[in-house]
Amino acid sequence: MKISYNGELRNALVMEAEASRVTKRSSTSAKFAKCENPDLCGGYLQSFLIEGSSPQQLENVCRLPIVHHNGYVCDLPPNHRFPMAKFHNVLEHLIKDGVIAPDKQVVCPQQVPSEIACTVHSAKYVEDFFCGKTSAEEQRATGFTWTSGLASRVRYETGGTVLAAQLSLQRGMACSTAGGTHHAYPDHGSGFCLINDLAVAAQYTINTTSVSKVLVVDLDVHQGDGTAHIFKNQDCVFTFSMHCIQNFPLRKQHSDLDVGLDKGTGDVRFISTLHDYLPFVLDSFRPDLVLYDAGVDPHKDDELGKLQLTDKGLFERDFYVMNEVVRRGIPCASVIGGGYSRDINMLANRHTIVHRAATKVWTNRKL
Repeated sequence: MKISYNGELRNALVMEAEASRVTKRSSTSAKFAKCENPDLCGGYLQSFLIEGSSPQQLENVCRLPIVHHNGYVCDLPPNHRFPMAKFHNVLEHLIKDGVIAPDKQVVCPQQVPSEIACTVHSAKYVEDFFCGKTSAEEQRATGFTWTSGLASRVRYETGGTVLAAQLSLQRGMACSTAGGTHHAYPDHGSGFCLINDLAVAAQYTINTTSVSKVLVVDLDVHQGDGTAHIFKNQDCVFTFSMHCIQNFPLRKQHSDLDVGLDKGTGDVRFISTLHDYLPFVLDSFRPDLVLYDAGVDPHKDDELGKLQLTDKGLFERDFYVMNEVVRRGIPCASVIGGGYSRDINMLANRHTIVHRAATKVWTNRKL
């Protein structure tokens, strides 16, 4: 296992927390952050609903908000490695198993506009990607050949993560059925990631609400290198990545806290390590919002994962993260992150673990 801290301030914060065993703030009746300008936040939420939706759609959401859009899926060439169909199947599993009630929980985002994507990406890159001007070489690095459908789904996915962040400020928690594109850099995409939805959501929320500090908890099996790079010189966002050290990307970036795990770590060591670091980060950085990437590619049956977690381990991981966040009175927005398998049905069901864990936290905390 390899631990690395980036920056003297962050190093001091985390090391101080470890040394002093900072007393955890607990709150069973959490009061969550609100927008500084309610008209701005409310207007934003309404503008990001699908066309034709009324403002009452948000009022009808009386349980854990689930952000989903049919536009999360686009056509890919036959036998493409990216499991695009999983996004629809995630929602179908949640409904079929009675985990969610769509009329009381599902909220649909609109596509993220260029100006919001440009809060962390260069204007040239956003223009090139949205309009199909990226080169063949740039496209190869992403794993996708550009199509208008691909650009459309990425914009819906990013809009969904931004909306989930905003909803969490009002409701305490929210989950998307997509998101976690943490390999995208300011001026290029990488590793199936075109626009960094986590970074866009973090920066836009800081720019437009009373939120001043965002913690990104990234437990995908791959390091969140793009997110780390984007916020490497910004004190307002703390990036915490716990990933397999022997995995993509080959060239790692410096997150504010990187915990690199060895192959075959398994449930017990993974959860124990998470317990060692997450509370300290929460209590030292004291974020106003947490964005949680709940990638399922650490699973033992994942094609790209090497950490050997089980379904039970993933549920314990997700419940622990969200419960630790929410019990401190901090809003939490979750995305599903990476997951790879030829068995789309099984993979999609695995991705619902975070929504099932979030539902338990929501119920236990009486949100």
